[in-house]
Amino acid sequence: MSSMMQNLNQMTNIELKRYISEHRNEEEAFRVALQVLMSRCDSATQQPYPFDLDNPQSEVEALLLEKLNRTE
Repeated sequence: MSSMMQNLNQMTNIELKRYISEHRNEEEAFRVALQVLMSRCDSATQQPYPFDLDNPQSEVEALLLEKLNRTE
């Protein structure tokens, strides 16, 4: 496991959300952080894969905010 992944796993959801926001233009960092965050979500409430959505960026942001607000 990469050190970046270990660090992300130690973050709270709030810290992860901040990290994702700060690294939204860095594809690898964003992808790994999003993967960690999504892995914490209940699999029964899995959302569609982002690229299946009409407007991925705004819809993913809305889904993330909803999930983060629900888990805090």
